[in-house]
Amino acid sequence: MKTSIRICLLFILLLSGTVQGQQDPNFTFYRYNMNIINPAFAGSTEMAELTLGLRSQWAGVEGAPESQSAIFGMPIGKNVGLGVSILNDRTFIETQTWMAIDVSYHIRLNDANLLYFGLKGSANSYDANTQGLVTYGMGQDGALMDYESRFTPNVGAGVYLKNEKYFLSLSVPKVLTPDRLQENNGNAFLGTDKLHGYLSGGYEFTLSKRMKLQATGLLRYVEASPISMEVTGILDFGSRFSFGTSYRHNESFSGLFLFNVGQGFDFGYAYESATQQSINGIDNATHELFMRLAL
Repeated sequence: MKTSIRICLLFILLLSGTVQGQQDPNFTFYRYNMNIINPAFAGSTEMAELTLGLRSQWAGVEGAPESQSAIFGMPIGKNVGLGVSILNDRTFIETQTWMAIDVSYHIRLNDANLLYFGLKGSANSYDANTQGLVTYGMGQDGALMDYESRFTPNVGAGVYLKNEKYFLSLSVPKVLTPDRLQENNGNAFLGTDKLHGYLSGGYEFTLSKRMKLQATGLLRYVEASPISMEVTGILDFGSRFSFGTSYRHNESFSGLFLFNVGQGFDFGYAYESATQQSINGIDNATHELFMRLAL
């Protein structure tokens, strides 16, 4: 790959974390990965669940963003839920691993509605290979010469309203804003994480005896950035096979499907295409895999 293309890619990725403010990865299967963004979701299912996710952006480009997630959640006791989340994210010279423990408590509002409250305790291992900036033609602040990896604690909170037909979710998964690399005018410098807030909701429409439409939406607020909006529609054919589409405003379109293999095992795949014009010779497609196992 030509050096000029590498430089363009690095600029785009760093700018996505500064101008647009996106620092945490997006997931097309956000409805099923909600433990990552909302600790109140932990234990909200009837049994223990393990979910695995893999997201690869700009497949085939060396150093392009990749994210892997592993989430476990289960109800314990009468009103308490427990969750464990691990998220590994790599983008060019940046590598970070985020580990979190979630605890939730729910109350019954009436026969149809449950309200969950959640707290998240987490720690993040963040590393940036600043020597690699030279390879991509980036300048750097002199303070980065002695840059060392960081291991920082964090806390988060959320609420989750659950109904058989609909749900509402509001959360801030990481309240603190530790140091990380940022870009300004072609130079890398030491900045901070931005506060992320999430508001999500959905409703299930019954279209026929064997067909349902699951409509969901997600609003993402990132400090000092425009609000990101995403809407998803999924047709569910008797809980065996589902497919749908998703649109992230001014960012991408996605097609996705979910297949119930049997015995509590679900497999999903999403193909995402950016709405922005591709760089010459670069495939802007993103692939995402999802697996869920009821234990």
